[in-house]
Amino acid sequence: MKKLIIVAAVALFTLNISAAEPVKPNESLRSEIVSLLGDNLTFNLDQSEISIEVLFTVNRNGELIIIATNAPDKSTELLIKNKLNYKKVDFNTNKPGEMFLLPLKIKNS
Repeated sequence: MKKLIIVAAVALFTLNISAAEPVKPNESLRSEIVSLLGDNLTFNLDQSEISIEVLFTVNRNGELIIIATNAPDKSTELLIKNKLNYKKVDFNTNKPGEMFLLPLKIKNS
């Protein structure tokens, strides 16, 4: 019975998270993220430019929490996560757990 309650609670929590529609971050937050990524991003792809979407939230400590990316390969995803995950930003959200979707275009340098 205890396991059933835990499974039901997790399922309910998952439904609440997935129901939240991500929003685009404001220009200030976007600028901070772009500066955290820096100018010298290199990735091992044949393309000179890639488009990536980053799904993230900002916790109550003002840190970026990367939820997912649609990077074309694991090394590019890890590069983005290493540059951004748990980095402080100057942003306070009124809605805890609010999800943001940031589209990025990265040029291979």
